[in-house]
Amino acid sequence: MDVEVTRMSSKGQIVIPMRMRKRLNAGEGTLFAVVGTDEGVMLKKVHTPSQEEVWAHLDSIAKEAGALLKKRGMTEKKLIEIAVKARGR
Repeated sequence: MDVEVTRMSSKGQIVIPMRMRKRLNAGEGTLFAVVGTDEGVMLKKVHTPSQEEVWAHLDSIAKEAGALLKKRGMTEKKLIEIAVKARGR
């Protein structure tokens, strides 16, 4: 664990030392979650997924859902019938 000392400005700003920023690959605009405890404050880098990662995850969810529906005997025709019926209510 790295330990360094930094000082808070009059505006409440704290500089994250360069060595730690490099280690975290944290540049300008990097998001951090700030967690307050009785003993102090902890910063946690927030991973913001890329558009490609989001689409890949959504594609994975869609494939899982499709496989589950197929396993349970659900067809596209049945899904359309259910949707039409639900809209008619």
